[in-house]
Amino acid sequence: MKISDYSENELQNILHSIKNADKEAMKSARERQDKLAKPPRSLGRLEDLSVQLAGITGKVKNKFNNKYILVFCADNGVVEEGVASAPQSVTAAQAVNMTKGKTGVAVLAKKFGCNLKVFDVGINSDVRDIAVIPAKIGYGTRNICKSAAMTRDDALKALFTGIESVKGSAEEGADIIGIGEMGIGNTTTSSAVLAVLSQKPVKEITGRGAGITDDSYYKKLSVIKTSIALNRPNKNDIVDIISKVGGFDIAAMTGAFIGAAQMRLPVVIDGFISAVAALCAYRLCPAVKDYLIPSHASFEIGYNVAMNELGITPLFDLGMRLGEGSGCPISMMMVDAACAVINDMATFEEAAINDSYLYTIRNTDAFTVKGE
Repeated sequence: MKISDYSENELQNILHSIKNADKEAMKSARERQDKLAKPPRSLGRLEDLSVQLAGITGKVKNKFNNKYILVFCADNGVVEEGVASAPQSVTAAQAVNMTKGKTGVAVLAKKFGCNLKVFDVGINSDVRDIAVIPAKIGYGTRNICKSAAMTRDDALKALFTGIESVKGSAEEGADIIGIGEMGIGNTTTSSAVLAVLSQKPVKEITGRGAGITDDSYYKKLSVIKTSIALNRPNKNDIVDIISKVGGFDIAAMTGAFIGAAQMRLPVVIDGFISAVAALCAYRLCPAVKDYLIPSHASFEIGYNVAMNELGITPLFDLGMRLGEGSGCPISMMMVDAACAVINDMATFEEAAINDSYLYTIRNTDAFTVKGE
């Protein structure tokens, strides 16, 4: 089906087709974890991750050999307002550099054996590198400080572009997906979207992105407030929010999270912008949450707000704030670790250990030391 064939009704059909995680498989995975030769819950988040993966695939034991990271690149007209330190031309340059293995996400993807796909969904120039996948909705969005970022139709096209990118990757054999982005000015659009979704004051969710001066930061706050007041996005209509104060990258990423859930694939959230897109997907379809795997805690202050809205916690904190999808390859190695534990560790029976001594502590929290 062509992107142009999709409609609001088709989006609703896709959202309604998404099912929650398989609870029976999760129960079986937790039971196996409890039988492994270790103190109960002693591998913490790795155990939880293995249980979540079982719910996604319907299998207790899993391996993810075909790791894909999808990066959506787009420009944002709001850079006219002086809210970014880098020129807009960096978006196109870095999109090409990703395909040549020269950026942060590219070197990490190569190191950990992840396939990297880079999409032009809205770069404000013609990218002639054949390795950048053409999926352009437009040559950047409009300036949200002066008008809506895009039409509703274009927001839908970008959403379906993300959905189709995951379907195409799954047809190539992808069994786990990571979602990243590249776009100068997109921490401004992401903060605007998050401000509407969370209904929190702009200052509480807006950081300095890749680094800006004090003057630019205060201008950024003002621009976001003005954009929301001007465009009046409907907080209960995700497509409306994205179309009015978002970006082509955010829309496509939102679609990619939806597509992964539709295809029953685990999908890794990168940093702040990826988290905002995941929140958009979750608000469109709460079942999407079952498929989301957070990576690193982003340095951006709005990241924690997005995570709290999603009700999930990042796997690690390395002080990262690059974006691009750079947290995804690291997280996918944690997925491999979780699979190795549940797949290959011996049970108490296999290890010839009588585990009756654990009977009492299995039924209580015998490990947390509580203060008086």
